[in-house]
This record gives sequence, structure tokens and C-alpha cells, in this order.
Amino acid sequence: MITKDLILRIFSAANILRWNDHIRPFDFFELDKQSHKMIISYIVAKFEEEDGKPVDWMKLIEGGIFEFFQRTMLTDLKPEIFREIMSKKENELNKWVIENLKNDLLALDKDFSKRYSKYFLDRSYAEHERRILSAAHCLSTKWEFGIIYPWNAMIYGIERTKQEIEESIAAFDDLSGIRKLVINRRYYGFLDLCGQLRFQQRWAQAFRIPKTTVLGHMFTVAIFAYLLSVEMNTSEKRRYNNFYSSLFHDIPEVLTKDIIKPVKYSISGLDDVIKQYEKKQVDERILPLIPMCWHKEMQYFTENEFSDRIVENGTIKIVDNAQKFDDNRYNAVDGTLVEICDKMCAYIEVSMALEHGIRSSILIESKQALYDRYTDIKKNGLNFKQLFDYFS
Repeated sequence: MITKDLILRIFSAANILRWNDHIRPFDFFELDKQSHKMIISYIVAKFEEEDGKPVDWMKLIEGGIFEFFQRTMLTDLKPEIFREIMSKKENELNKWVIENLKNDLLALDKDFSKRYSKYFLDRSYAEHERRILSAAHCLSTKWEFGIIYPWNAMIYGIERTKQEIEESIAAFDDLSGIRKLVINRRYYGFLDLCGQLRFQQRWAQAFRIPKTTVLGHMFTVAIFAYLLSVEMNTSEKRRYNNFYSSLFHDIPEVLTKDIIKPVKYSISGLDDVIKQYEKKQVDERILPLIPMCWHKEMQYFTENEFSDRIVENGTIKIVDNAQKFDDNRYNAVDGTLVEICDKMCAYIEVSMALEHGIRSSILIESKQALYDRYTDIKKNGLNFKQLFDYFS
């Protein structure tokens, strides 16, 4: 089972500031950066597959999660300092990171813990996937830098930083996905649109600490969905679908913004109207930004996102429990798991704000409502109440 310490570590990234030695129009946080990185790595990996270069998606997803955990351990090291330390003490530093997370990962799954260690200690493991993640890291950094650069044009060393970022991306020009994202403005538009979700704060009507964004929230949901899929010992296709369905589940909000639930559910039929509008916006404004051959998968991720579903004979079917179809050929996704992880993240966000001494009726009432609604749900032997009770 996921430990409370691991949950707190995941959410600690919502407090880790980036570019905090530069002038910036708003705060950049590590959690948002890592979420954007995983979205970009998906795009790059899909292009790699199109060019006949196989991608091990389990290694890509887990590598991204492993690197995220590493980053939360090493907090706010400047990139040049991080590179210098890694060039001279990489093995020792990685062993320290592994040791400090060992108990949390062993509580989750022994094989997962072994893969975590192998990822950092065996450089031949997941080489292709590691390069994709590194390229995505550089491209997400470039996207952030594009925002702060005009504000820092007079700062000494800013041109050197710009050159280093450009050179870091050029080092991955052998990856077709990087070439296509840099050259094709349409594909870059999808990357850009997803990045804009960091401008949208969660719980817009309530002051909170940390101020999680929609972009960061999608990644926390994806991490929990994947870790719980590992605990359920699901097929690889289910793990893939559960992760990316979670990572993209709020993509429509970049066009619609978040519509608060009291409004959404207080008027009969309004939720259906919103869903239809979101689908229209996705079809007309988001899907054209990615290759047509990806459209069905993106629609599968974003439509009926909280329903268990499978694909049978080319047709999507809503089912009562994806566990009954735990075979790669069914392409199953646990939408109900995505929903629980989504609401659990909301519960943790509210709980952390209250623990920071921020008291408001919205937060208190929302926490109780989430606890009452989701702690009694049972799914394939998972104990969700235990996870909620960490913060009760």
C-alpha cells in the first residue's frame, strides 16, 4: 500500500520553486514541470513508434515516476550544479536516493522497488526511454524559459542560459519527436496548450497552500493510478491506459476552465451539456493539434473518463469492472480508479491546506463530503479508506 510519507513526497513537489533566482511573472513549481515533461515524453514516444523505433511504455512511465521521486529528494539544485555533482558522484548520489525511498517502495511492491534501483544503477536499462525522458525534460524547460526570458533580458548570464537550453535540445535531434515538435508549430501547439494548464489553479474559490494547478494535479492522479494498478497486478495495457487516462483527464479544462461542482450538479442536465461542449472543444481544437492516427486513443483517454471501459471488436464498451477484462487484447481502462484517485488528490489538497492553518467553510465541507463519498468504495481489494485516513 502507498505510504503516507510517499504521498507527502509526491505533493512536496507542489512547493518546490523553479527559476527562483530569476524575475518571473508567476511562480513555477516542480510538480507542474514534471507533469508537462510526461506529456511531452508521450508525444515524443508516439513519434518514435511511428518511425519504427519500439518504446517500452512501462519503462517510460516508471522512468518518469522514478526521476520525479529523485527530483523531490534533490529539491532545488541548479541544473549546472546538479550536472557537476552527477558527473563526479552519480553512483553515490543515486544510492543515497534509493536508500531514502527504499521502505516506501518496498511497502508498495518489491519488484517495483527493484526496478527503481535498476533504473538508477544500471545505465543500460531503459536506454531509449531514458533519452526520451531527458529530451522531454529539456523541451519543458525551454517552454518555461520562453515565458521568463523577456523579463530577464537585462540579467547577466541570461544569453548563456538560453544557449545552453538550445544546445541541450539539439543533442536529441536524432529523436524524430523532438525534430517534429521543434519544426511543426501544430504539434508544438498541443505541447503549448497542455502547458497552459499550469496557469489554472485548483480550488479557485478557496485560498490554499500549496496552490496546486490543473497541470500538476493531472500528474498526481496519474502517479496514484499507476501505483495502485501495480498493486492490483494489472496487465501492462491497463497500467498504460490508467496512467495516460489520468494524465490527460482534465485536458478539456484548458478550453473550458474548471466549472465548480455546486454549479455543475445543482441544475438538472447541466453536467451532460458541459460534457457535450467539452467533447466538441476537444474534437475541434485539441485533436487537430496531434496526428490523426492518435485521435482515437486521445478520445478514449478523455471521454467517459470516470467509467470502466474496454474495446471489443473495435467498439468502446462501458463495463462494470475492468478487472474482468484484465487482458491486453481488451485495452481496458479503470475509469472508476481514475475517479477515486482524482478525488483522493482533491482530499489531500484540502487536508494539506487545513493543516497549514487555512480554515474556510469551503475546505472543511469539501473534505468531509469527499471522505463520506469515497472511503467506502471497494475496488479489486484496494483499501482506499486507509489512504484517506492518513489525512483524516
